[in-house]
Amino acid sequence: MSELRNSKIVIAGGGIGGVANALALARRGAHVVLLERASTFGEVGAGLQIGPHGSRILQSWGVLDDVLAKGVRPRNLVFRDALTAEVLTKIDLGAAFVERYGGPYFVTHRSDLHAALVRAAREAGAELHNGITVTDVTTEKDKVVVATRGGRVFEADIALGMDGLNSRLRRKVSNDEPVSSGYVAYRGTFSFDDVNFEEHLEDVVAYIGPRCHFIQYPLRGGAMLNQVAVFESPGYKRGVEEWGGPEELDQAYADCHENVRRGLGYLWKDRRWRMYDRDPIDNWIDGRMILLGDAAHPPLQYLASGAVMAMEDAKCLADYAVQQYALRGGNVAWPHILRAVNDERAVRCNRIVTVGRMWGELWHLDGTARLARNELFRTRDTTSFKYTDWLWGYSSALSDQPRLVQPVEVVGADRF
Repeated sequence: MSELRNSKIVIAGGGIGGVANALALARRGAHVVLLERASTFGEVGAGLQIGPHGSRILQSWGVLDDVLAKGVRPRNLVFRDALTAEVLTKIDLGAAFVERYGGPYFVTHRSDLHAALVRAAREAGAELHNGITVTDVTTEKDKVVVATRGGRVFEADIALGMDGLNSRLRRKVSNDEPVSSGYVAYRGTFSFDDVNFEEHLEDVVAYIGPRCHFIQYPLRGGAMLNQVAVFESPGYKRGVEEWGGPEELDQAYADCHENVRRGLGYLWKDRRWRMYDRDPIDNWIDGRMILLGDAAHPPLQYLASGAVMAMEDAKCLADYAVQQYALRGGNVAWPHILRAVNDERAVRCNRIVTVGRMWGELWHLDGTARLARNELFRTRDTTSFKYTDWLWGYSSALSDQPRLVQPVEVVGADRF
């Protein structure tokens, strides 16, 4: 496919989102140059959940089988009460789910997904460079000029700002700063051979409790246990500078069920992730540069859609560019394309950011509110898709994939 063969695009940032955009555009023939400041490509962290809204895109790019070969397809999403371990509700991820959404729900190691995208992007012809830090992007008439630390300059038709939560390029469109949730995450990935667990884990299990939650699922074909502990930091509430340290971890889960407390022994205690997002903004464009991925819409993790949103961005941009190529007889009107992408994606992504905050509050309720939430979960219709279609049934307006919903749906469809 060579519709965009006369287009040159520079991408600032080589995380999952940056590499996904490089792949999507290079597959269509664009000359893509990606600049990553790190000396090597890779992803930190551990497990990553990918819903069908992501697996459909990976399938369209021809990389799903590669990723699934090292991943796991869980049988269910299971919500348990963190204090009692009672199963509150399940989402069956089997045949009816896959038929409904056109793709599986799976879990993978972040590095495995990233590596698959890097390989595919290079095979598609994208140029991926390490050790180059983008410092500025400016528009000069019908081109962008991308400046880097060290003085090297790149010119292109457009630039994608994909430099993450702490984006330097976001300052060109907004003066906002990352917003702290006051919560901190500890992660751990261990071989099941080294873990004292009797049960065979086949599900993604989320223990939700007062001011904390704990997630477990298998990785690497079921050979590894992945865990995430997230809790509200007392130190943050007191204004302590070094908040969220390991001394807070055991206390945060002291009243939780033994299933949860047992899992605390299989976490990395030498590193932690403070949980931030950003307030939604409507405009991601500065001249011929557009922010995408976490630079534009970094979410909290509760809807497991941060990486998928970046992949949705990539597919949406490539789809709009190819449409314009066809409509304009081979010419690509990039300013028009960037505005169309911004207008569609901002509605979708800002909704996920906002609902993610609400979903986190729901998970962490205490007292009477917790009891009411548990009853809501227990009594939900487990055969209904009405509360998940808005998230997992979405695809961009020009996608050739089935769409269950429009980009904007009935307000309130995300209440569960």
